[in-house]
Amino acid sequence: MLSERLKSLRLESKITQKEISDKLEIGQGTYARYEKGDRKPTGEILNKLANFFNVSTDYLLGNTDNKNSTKFEDDLEESLNTARAFSGKPISEHDREVMREILTEMFKDK
Repeated sequence: MLSERLKSLRLESKITQKEISDKLEIGQGTYARYEKGDRKPTGEILNKLANFFNVSTDYLLGNTDNKNSTKFEDDLEESLNTARAFSGKPISEHDREVMREILTEMFKDK
């Protein structure tokens, strides 16, 4: 999945393997092997690739189809989807949005 996503993102961005490898300060051959699936990047390089393409590492790894999704956002949505009532009273969509905003603000720097 990683190799296909890297190639697709590069082609969408209309840049060469050389341009990416120069920007990330890795060899062009190394990057080419990432796209071929012959080599896997280190965690550090994976993060640099995600930042370069402005996507999440989860997207690169195929854990989500949402390019900008983060684990926190996915977990928050899952939690809010299960929160339908509190103390026997239904939670309105407005209240769920307020909870989303509070939790996002609370955890944004953690």
